Amino acid sequence: MPWDLALTLDPLADKPLYAQIVDGLVAEIRAGRLAPGDRLLGTRRFAAQHGVHRNTAIAAFDELIAEGWLRAEPGSGTRVADELPSQTVARPRRRPSGVPFSLAPHRLAASRAPSSPPCAGLLSLAGGLPDVRLIPDVALARAHRRALRRGGVGLLSYGDSAGHPALRNQLAAMLTATRGLSLGPDDLVVTRGAQMALYLAARVLIQPGDLVAVETWGYPPAWDALRAAGAELVSLPVDGEGLDTAALARLAERRTLRAVYVTPHHQFPTLVTLSAARRLELLELARRHRFAILEDDYDHEVHYQGSPVLPLAHMDTQGSVVYIGTLSKVLAPGLRLGYLVAAPTVLERALSWRRIIDRQGDLSTEAAVAELFEDGEIQRHIGRMRRIYARRRQALLDSLDRHLPGAFAIDLPRGGMALWARAIAGDDTDAWAARGLEHGVDVSPASRYWLGRGRAHGFRLGFAALDERELERAIARLAAAR
Repeated sequence: MPWDLALTLDPLADKPLYAQIVDGLVAEIRAGRLAPGDRLLGTRRFAAQHGVHRNTAIAAFDELIAEGWLRAEPGSGTRVADELPSQTVARPRRRPSGVPFSLAPHRLAASRAPSSPPCAGLLSLAGGLPDVRLIPDVALARAHRRALRRGGVGLLSYGDSAGHPALRNQLAAMLTATRGLSLGPDDLVVTRGAQMALYLAARVLIQPGDLVAVETWGYPPAWDALRAAGAELVSLPVDGEGLDTAALARLAERRTLRAVYVTPHHQFPTLVTLSAARRLELLELARRHRFAILEDDYDHEVHYQGSPVLPLAHMDTQGSVVYIGTLSKVLAPGLRLGYLVAAPTVLERALSWRRIIDRQGDLSTEAAVAELFEDGEIQRHIGRMRRIYARRRQALLDSLDRHLPGAFAIDLPRGGMALWARAIAGDDTDAWAARGLEHGVDVSPASRYWLGRGRAHGFRLGFAALDERELERAIARLAAAR
């Protein structure tokens, strides 16, 4: 459907109105704002928009058709001619690339998060994302319809900035049952993904110049959120038991810490689990030195052996832990549903920040996902997902044995959607990853997640988003790119 044009007509001018329309449309075509093939409004709507008689619009269009600027198509209306009478048509004016004013200091690294779907034919082992092809799309569509029937137009208006009450009820029940957190709906805020939850927590807790400890192997978007709040980051080692709490203790004795950001369940990106002894020590250090713990439990549901370890928030008796979770790994990243669990004062301030940048989430989607919880669809989907991903994890290991035997050291984690593969022979995995793209496979080199000194050699190999045949082809391509 064509857009309305902004022509300026002067009924008091000496030039007739139809001629002003002719000149105005020619100017639009010459400037490139109307391109060959573009459809114009019909003469009735054009006349009504510009406050002229329809016969005036017809006369102007007829003149432009006669001059070769427009063409009339029966049943399709009037369009800009494909071959124009003048070759002086300008290209559309581009916006300036720079600005004449200064910008605020930029603390963030260049974005390394995926911003668009991979190109056709590219097999992606990058990161460790879920397979969106497995989402219960029919059930989700049905849930949307039920939610809209129940909520009506209210779901399309302003609502509670903390999230739809039905979803908060369902999340509170899930977190109470599976995380041992004993929550009610007012103890959490629904966010657009874990990234927003982390950003809000950082805004509430951190002032410019505050010191925040992070894991040396870590999640760059989290670092960006912390830096955006003005944090000075200091990285601490990670080993087979997770974050080195002895190093944290030494740091806390020397300097004042505002917060520690950790991924204790499946450490990102190495997937090691923070040991029980270190969990207790971390909570004790937070109590003693009065810093906050930002716990990112990004894929708690994805585990294959026994029961998952309960979060730090379950053990917290002081209110030190700000707990962050997401449904992106359970359903799909594009749904943008996360949650923030914290003390009431933290949540109140987080909501103040949230109202500035986003006002509220997508209430209709939140209501639909609450429906999926209510009828048990999400619980069934999690069970299916675990079984499928466990098979894919084994398929990835088998493919590595066939195509790249002895190339990597891999400690099999208890869960997650990726494997941490350390290059044994010291391969330059940055260069290897670049060659992989030429061979049609995308992988995440270890350096992408490294905040320490020196070079990092290895890959984080995501397996969840590809089926067994795709994984076989992807590893074969990776081997060819070595």
